[in-house]
Amino acid sequence: MTTNVLVAFGTTNGSTAGIAETVADVLREEGLTVRTAPAATVEDVTEFDAVVVGGALYAGRWHKDARRFVRRHRRALRERPVWLFSSGPLDPSASERDIPPVPGVRRTVLRLDARDHVTFGGRLEEGAEGRIARMILRSGKGGDFRDFARIADWAKQIAADLTAGADGLFP
Repeated sequence: MTTNVLVAFGTTNGSTAGIAETVADVLREEGLTVRTAPAATVEDVTEFDAVVVGGALYAGRWHKDARRFVRRHRRALRERPVWLFSSGPLDPSASERDIPPVPGVRRTVLRLDARDHVTFGGRLEEGAEGRIARMILRSGKGGDFRDFARIADWAKQIAADLTAGADGLFP
């Protein structure tokens, strides 16, 4: 059976999109069929066997497109395996320790019975949109803190779960 996976994401400055593309690339390398899409553009998830949803963190909240995506598709998402990720810390903390989901994402994990959630470091570089982003950059706290080896390892675990037919989901 071919496992068809959606990797949807909410991003403003592209950091989370880069993480989503890395997850998708690894899943493809592991033999899965994958589509990546901005969360706001996804109209239907029923054609997918599994879904990965990522959102950038802003002021302790998941990106609005990721929040709206899980709300809009909650019924269908509860019927298939779902993994969630957040991106955001602008320091190496996400590579040094597990960072729990912010409260809104924690509720989403529970509501969807998500298989896993992980927080990855973010990226904020010159040219970023938004007044707060520009303030952060002026204060010298920007940079790229995404750990692509950790992201790839996480995606390999998702692929292993799916290809092994975790919990009998895929006969």
